[in-house]
Amino acid sequence: MKLFDHQNDKTIRKGILVILFLISFTAISQHKKEKPKFKVIAFYTAQNDPAHISFVHEANKWFPQIAEKNHFEYDSTSNWENLNAAFLSKYQIVLFLDTRPEKTEQRAAFQKYMENGGGFIGFHFSAFALNDSSYPQNWNWYHNTLLGSGEYASNTWKPTPAVLRVENQDAITINIPKTFVSQPNEWYRWNNDLRKNPDIKILLAIDESSFPLGTGPKPNEIWHNGYYPVAWTNKNYKMLYVNMGHNDIDYEHGTKKTLSHTFENEIQNKLILNALLLFGNSKKINTTQNVK
Repeated sequence: MKLFDHQNDKTIRKGILVILFLISFTAISQHKKEKPKFKVIAFYTAQNDPAHISFVHEANKWFPQIAEKNHFEYDSTSNWENLNAAFLSKYQIVLFLDTRPEKTEQRAAFQKYMENGGGFIGFHFSAFALNDSSYPQNWNWYHNTLLGSGEYASNTWKPTPAVLRVENQDAITINIPKTFVSQPNEWYRWNNDLRKNPDIKILLAIDESSFPLGTGPKPNEIWHNGYYPVAWTNKNYKMLYVNMGHNDIDYEHGTKKTLSHTFENEIQNKLILNALLLFGNSKKINTTQNVK
C-alpha cells in the first residue's frame, strides 16, 4: 500500500511539473507572438476635402487589422508636433495619409529620419503642392528630391477606376499582376517627368486602355492620352508614394456619402503590405533592387 502511494505521488508530481512547463512555454510563446516586428506611425489632418477625410477614417480602420495579422504595430496621430526626432525614434515607418508637415522643424526632423534609413509611405494628397494655394511648393527636398514629382499640375474628375500597369519589377510588386483595375480615385498629373529622374523607379502607371479617364464636367478633367505614374519609389530611400487615397463621394446630391473605398481592392492592398513588410523588416536602405 505504501509502494502504491509513493508511485502515485511520484506520478502526480510529474504531472504537475508537465503542467507548469506547458504553462511557462505557452506564456513565453504568447509573449513572443505579441511582440511587434516593427512599428508604424501615421500622420493625418482630416479636416478639408470629405474624400480625403473618408480615406483617413478608412485607413485608420484597415491598418490596425493588417497590423494584427502581420504582427506589427500601427499608431496614428493628427498632432504634427509629434514629428520630432524623439517621437520618430520609436517607429520604423512613417505614413502621411493626407497632408504634409508645414513647420520648418517638423520638416527637418522628417528629412533626417529618412536620411537615417527610416521608411515612408505617402498617399494621394500628401504629395500635393501648388503655388498660390494653401499648400505651396515651398519644400524642395520633399517634393523634388524625395518624391521627385515637383508641383501638382492637374487631375481627373470625377473619381473613377483606372487600369494600372506594372512598369518595373520590385520587391514591392511581388505577386502583383501586370495589369489590374484600381478602386475609384482622383488621378494626379505632375510637373516633373519622373521617367527622366535616375533616382525614381516607377512601379505603376495608368495603362492606355483606361482612356478616356474621368467624366468631367470640365473637358480638361478627362484624360485622353499621356503617361501618368501613380506609384513609385526613390532608390536612395526606403519610400513609396501611391496616388490612391481619394474615395468617391456623393458631392452631386449633397449627402457627402462615401461611394467607394480604397482598401476594398486586394491587389492595391497587397502592394501597400509588401512595402510595409519590406521597409519594416529591413535594417538599411536597399539600393540594389532596380530590376527592369
